[in-house]
Amino acid sequence: MPLNPKIKLNPKLFDKDAEQLPIRKGYGDGLLEAGKQDKNVVALCADLTGSTMTSTFSKVFPERFVQMGIGEQSMASVASGIAAMGKIPFLASYAMFSPGRNWEQIRTTICYNNQNVKIAGAHAGVSVGPDGGTHQAIEDIAITRVIPRMTVLTPCDAIEAKKATLAAAKMKGPVYIRLAREKTPIITTEETPFEIGKAQYFFMPSGAPQVGIIAIGALVYNAMVAAKELEAEGIMATIVNLGTVKPMDEKTVIELAKTTGAIVTVEEHQIHGGMGSLVAQACAEKQPTPIEFIGVRDVFGQSGEPNELIEHYGMGVSHIKQAVKKVIARK
Repeated sequence: MPLNPKIKLNPKLFDKDAEQLPIRKGYGDGLLEAGKQDKNVVALCADLTGSTMTSTFSKVFPERFVQMGIGEQSMASVASGIAAMGKIPFLASYAMFSPGRNWEQIRTTICYNNQNVKIAGAHAGVSVGPDGGTHQAIEDIAITRVIPRMTVLTPCDAIEAKKATLAAAKMKGPVYIRLAREKTPIITTEETPFEIGKAQYFFMPSGAPQVGIIAIGALVYNAMVAAKELEAEGIMATIVNLGTVKPMDEKTVIELAKTTGAIVTVEEHQIHGGMGSLVAQACAEKQPTPIEFIGVRDVFGQSGEPNELIEHYGMGVSHIKQAVKKVIARK
């Protein structure tokens, strides 16, 4: 099996009955564990404790939970004040509302003041489904990564989301954690290492790699399936999971570009201003490389079933395979 043996991924990943969990559940589990490990961890939510999985923390530590109601802007400012008093606040809402609605408060009260606040944005991407374009955050990476001092984490499954949340609690400074709503296959295991700022090789083909696929979030699974199918066709692709978009593991990205000579980026986000743009910038500066981008192309989302929307916006397994073949032809 071409899974990287060094990082102990889920051996049942490609099975039809592979376990699936919402990535946001990992945030809830990580938040609770962080609260047990450090009494300074507190949680805030904007009337969405169930949807953001903050509910477990609120029940176990009610004295450390603040229900802000539908007030995301106030929530960011209050969290900044709580952090200034030495606490470690985690604030959660739909990503469209936080960091969407309260971007200026995050920029000025949290990041400008370098406060130790962690922001969880749930229901990111078009796979939110029937909630529609108003609730589908496909610009959140762009608006968070541009803010100085902000760290941006994009876990690929529930297990990695728990590790990312715990790591965020232990580091100093503002952090944004991007979370998907729907159940996704479990790719990693409890033994898989996670480190902020470090990318990982997930898929290692049996032959010399012809292309490197850099993927984030829930679409890492689609990239893995695409690579497996491509290998059966004689096309060798390496998968890198970029669990931290900012600070990006530029060393691994450039290494991948040098080794393969072609890159495909995969993200459930606008291709403008997202992870792919960062990869392209790094390659343009240090290792010019043909790149194809999988993501949303300058349009809004819409209501629909999650898988239908992923296909409609060109982010399915077949689209990744097409992008791979296209970029290899450009080498």
